[in-house]
Amino acid sequence: MALHLRKNLRNRYIFLIDVMFIVICVFGSYFLRFELGAAFQKYLPSTLWMVAVSVLIKPVVYFLFGMYRRLWNYASINELKGIIIAVTCASAVVSAVLIILAAFRVFIGFPRLVLIIDWMLSLFAVGGVRFSLRYLAEIENNTVSKARNDVKRAFIIGAGDAGALVCREIQKNPQLNVNPVGFIDDDPKKLNQEIYGIRVLGNLNDLSRQIDRHHVTTCFFAIPSAPGRTVRLASDACREKGISFQTMPGIYELLGGKISFSKLREVEITDLLRRDPVKLNQDNIGTILTGKIVLVSGAGGSIGRELCRQIARWNPVEIILLGHGENSIFETLIEMRENYPDLPISPEIADIRNLTRLEEIFEKRRPNIVFHAAAHKHVPLMEVNAEEAITNNIQGTWNMAITASKNHTERFVMISTDKAVRPVNIMGASKRLAENVVLNESKNSETKFTVVRFGNVLGSRGSVVPIFKNQIKKGGPVTITHPEMQRYFMTIPEAVYLVLEAAGLGSNDETFVLNMGKQIRILDLAEDLIRLSGLEPGRDIEIKFTGIRAGEKLSEDLWNEGQSLEPTAHPDIFKLNRDDLLSDRELTEVIEKLTTFAKEGRDSEIRQYLNEVIPDSNLVSMQTTDMFTV
Repeated sequence: MALHLRKNLRNRYIFLIDVMFIVICVFGSYFLRFELGAAFQKYLPSTLWMVAVSVLIKPVVYFLFGMYRRLWNYASINELKGIIIAVTCASAVVSAVLIILAAFRVFIGFPRLVLIIDWMLSLFAVGGVRFSLRYLAEIENNTVSKARNDVKRAFIIGAGDAGALVCREIQKNPQLNVNPVGFIDDDPKKLNQEIYGIRVLGNLNDLSRQIDRHHVTTCFFAIPSAPGRTVRLASDACREKGISFQTMPGIYELLGGKISFSKLREVEITDLLRRDPVKLNQDNIGTILTGKIVLVSGAGGSIGRELCRQIARWNPVEIILLGHGENSIFETLIEMRENYPDLPISPEIADIRNLTRLEEIFEKRRPNIVFHAAAHKHVPLMEVNAEEAITNNIQGTWNMAITASKNHTERFVMISTDKAVRPVNIMGASKRLAENVVLNESKNSETKFTVVRFGNVLGSRGSVVPIFKNQIKKGGPVTITHPEMQRYFMTIPEAVYLVLEAAGLGSNDETFVLNMGKQIRILDLAEDLIRLSGLEPGRDIEIKFTGIRAGEKLSEDLWNEGQSLEPTAHPDIFKLNRDDLLSDRELTEVIEKLTTFAKEGRDSEIRQYLNEVIPDSNLVSMQTTDMFTV
């Protein structure tokens, strides 16, 4: 109660202290100029006038500059700037009044140097009072925190800007019950240096020993752009010691946002897979999106929705949400309108297999840019529904491409997959031919057509991570098809960002491949997720191997052997030189024949024919085993 009252009355006391120091500073400036000799006696009248003028003017100026409306226990550099400006303005006004009074002979004799001395003393007095309050508040907060039995002793991993921010927020908020005891950073130049009074104690390799030495109970990972191996190293050390581990969002989660302590969260599987930082070329993206009407097909899906989120930041004229599922489009619409209330968002419910409906939408909306993300992507489901993969992924893409050409769309970007390379499943083969459709259309169109191919994305609907989480929640087992099964992985925000970059790079008739890094074993992924759940693989949660499914490979590729890649202006995007495309006549014949097979439900003929027209494909007959085990 006493503390609360003190905080409410603090600015009143500051006012009285300011008045006292105003008088002291005036007399002090004369004393420093003349000491206490005869000259001081001579200028005593001007001293008294200066006291009177200062007492009347300076508090008023301080008030106008908000010096009595701030909580000075949170004073920072911005407050220091405000103090300097307020004191300087107050001294200037006082000086002007005194000069005028001296000109009218109100008092005789006026040493101008005392004005400068008074300004300097006032800066020290006003600033000293206020920052003393902050210092006392921090001592009080630290005392309260240390007195609590539940206070957490914390390491901050990363002694950069983000780490300094975390440290400052902890120190300013004792209610968090956290006491930062040290920084951990791999930069040897920072060792033994201090940030806000907290020392850099060592590097990540020394983390385990330092945790024991300083009795740390939690770690905050504050390196937003750190690669996955760094996050994994820190996470493993904390897990072995049985302490909590929280991290800041990755760089792609922070695009367009602001780092804050509130964004600290428990480490997630995406943190462990976080890639090395990707070079950002925001001007390139802005050039193609700003002032454009953008249509996103499959806008209700994981990739499509993220495309909408990132496109919206580049000030398009309008975003068109095209999708077949009304619920998913509605969810995307609500999210976009909440986050971008001033941006026109137009939902269009349509099946891309319906050419007439697509033509109506394009003629009405006139999109400048199309991002084609609509597709059936679930491998096991497409193995037992081949006709859907053919009509949606191939015929639907053809409809989108020719409609875009007919309506003079500027750019058309298709999202493809690594499963289109040496396809062994219906989904991959259908996407391979869909690529051919898009690139073939570019030969007879003013529209610039581009294909962007990448691997798996974490967190998308139907991906392994949500399935693993659900299995862990139920107590296991976690099911994996094969211990050596591995895939390329990328976070959704990163994949979409690179898609937008590739869209800006593409001229026409080009296939881009994203740098996916190294493939990751699904087994390692599952074990990490189990450990992040506070459990131990094999002990708490069983891992069960179910066998490779039909349509599945142990590993994926992003291009065929023998094909070459060319670097682009972006270090993580490569152009694929292709020689595997069908001619106009061949492609038309293939699509017509596959569409006929699909309508008649001739599954085996579809597989056989795909193997014939895609030289490196190896589709097998559909198996009757469980197709839906992870």
